[in-house]
Amino acid sequence: MPAWDEGADAGSQRFILRLYVTGMTPRSLRAIAQMTSICSEYLPDRHDLEIIDIYQHPSMASQDQIIASPTLLKTSPPPETRLIGELSDRTRVLNSLGIAGSD
Repeated sequence: MPAWDEGADAGSQRFILRLYVTGMTPRSLRAIAQMTSICSEYLPDRHDLEIIDIYQHPSMASQDQIIASPTLLKTSPPPETRLIGELSDRTRVLNSLGIAGSD
C-alpha cells in the first residue's frame, strides 16, 4: 500500500477528481489513460474520477472556471488542486494530488 503524506487518516480519504478534456484527441486520451492508471494504482476503491468533455458539457467547464484542456481538478480531500496541461509527468501529478511514496 502506498504511503500518504497527510497522516494516518489520509489513507482512507476518498479522492474526488474531475478531468476536463476536449473531445477524444490524442492529448485527451493520454490524460485519461494517465489518470485511470494513477487512480487504479494509488487510489483503488478510494476515488471518483469524472471525465468531462468540454465540448459536450460547456456549462460544467464554465462553472469550474476551466480555461484550458486537459485540466485535472481535485475537489476532495482539501485543498482543491488544479493541474493544467499535460499530465504525462507522473511524479508531478502524484505530488500535486498529495500522494507520497510515488516513484
